[in-house]
Amino acid sequence: MDYINQVIQSVKDKNPNEHEYIQAVSEVLLSLAPAIEKDQDLYKKNGILERLVEPDRCISFRVCWVDDSGKPQVNRGYRVQFNNAIGPYKGGLRFHPSVNLSVIKFLAFEQTFKNSLTTLPMGGGKGGADFDPRGKSDGEIMRFCQAFMTELYRHIGPDIDVPAGDIGVSQREVGYMFGQYKRIRGAYENGVLTGKHLSFGGSFIRPEATGYGAVYFLEQVLNHFNQNIKGLTFALSGFGNVAWGSAKKIIELGGKVVTLSGQDGYIYFENGLSKEGAEDIILARQKGLTKQEFADKFGGVFYKNQQPWGKVKADVYMPCATQNEIDLEQAIKAVQLGVKFVNEGANMPTTNQAIDYFKDHGVIVCPAKAANAGGVAVSGLEMSQNSQRLSWTKEEVDNKLKDIMRGIYNQLIDAANEFGIGYDLCKAANLAGFKKVSTAMIMQGIY
Repeated sequence: MDYINQVIQSVKDKNPNEHEYIQAVSEVLLSLAPAIEKDQDLYKKNGILERLVEPDRCISFRVCWVDDSGKPQVNRGYRVQFNNAIGPYKGGLRFHPSVNLSVIKFLAFEQTFKNSLTTLPMGGGKGGADFDPRGKSDGEIMRFCQAFMTELYRHIGPDIDVPAGDIGVSQREVGYMFGQYKRIRGAYENGVLTGKHLSFGGSFIRPEATGYGAVYFLEQVLNHFNQNIKGLTFALSGFGNVAWGSAKKIIELGGKVVTLSGQDGYIYFENGLSKEGAEDIILARQKGLTKQEFADKFGGVFYKNQQPWGKVKADVYMPCATQNEIDLEQAIKAVQLGVKFVNEGANMPTTNQAIDYFKDHGVIVCPAKAANAGGVAVSGLEMSQNSQRLSWTKEEVDNKLKDIMRGIYNQLIDAANEFGIGYDLCKAANLAGFKKVSTAMIMQGIY
């Protein structure tokens, strides 16, 4: 543990104001003790932890664009290429006012392990900008995306770094960025971005994939306890692709979705969200429907400026929005309400203290690195289709996604058994991901 603590302290000293990044590094490294103690000399000799917590490069750039009134606007863009030991850098782009270097570094660090668990050849990266698409016209979004890609294009490529979508970046934004990349490069390299529209190299079920994958992973966990989705109640946060895919799949499998949420509050559905309501989530967002209007349309009650965590009784909590949604105080209340599972659909949505409290009180936490990996898994499948110049059917992609999520779960169980950590899926995900990435780093020499 001395080696681990030294590296964590070094990260804190070098990055004193990057709270999200320090949180992510601490959570991962502290869980790696069984692996480090087993082969400490090997890892220290190769400087694995020191190299693992330092990104290959952090790129920051100005994004200047013109709004509809003709006024120049300036945002800050980022791309963090964290680790390419097992494949080209791979990870989404997030357009949101909360984006800063700490957020992008934590996401890229997490992505490194998440991608390794998919078994697909993808390294870890992440990017984005502090641009807020909400309230912007289509023309403004297009001009921003073009300006963003004008700076980013020189750092990416199908075999170098392959961005995708994330919060605030959907098929529309990916399309605008690809169009600009194509104009600048003078080549049709449609493998440079994933999350594209089906008309130019996108994959079936990519928009739903993170939500679908999270539910498929939870199915594996429930099987361990001789349970299934049918009859369980689910509290979801979010009002985007992850919540949409999760809600659709849960309802299809017989579960009951009782909440959705956004930054402005949450909606409670006493009788469960309908199938029609689940289908309409993305359309409602595109139309600019407020949460109150959505609640009125589909029989819910809207609670303004509140989160569902610790207020709503459900078997499963599924945070599907953003980082650090569930804190310790909410975890305590959730346990009192009888929550049994926390299935992380978002990236690092539960604080380290809340995770520890859940685990100490018998709540099974399905970590984002595993449960949330469905989106990047289908992005990897999209890359494969682009490379082969073909397109798989919806059923083929869905079956491959199910196989990948089952494989991720089995990797976690294998790691748990190898290191004798019991049914701790959080530690198991970190250990399994670390084992693959560190092995590749050692085999490739010190660089």
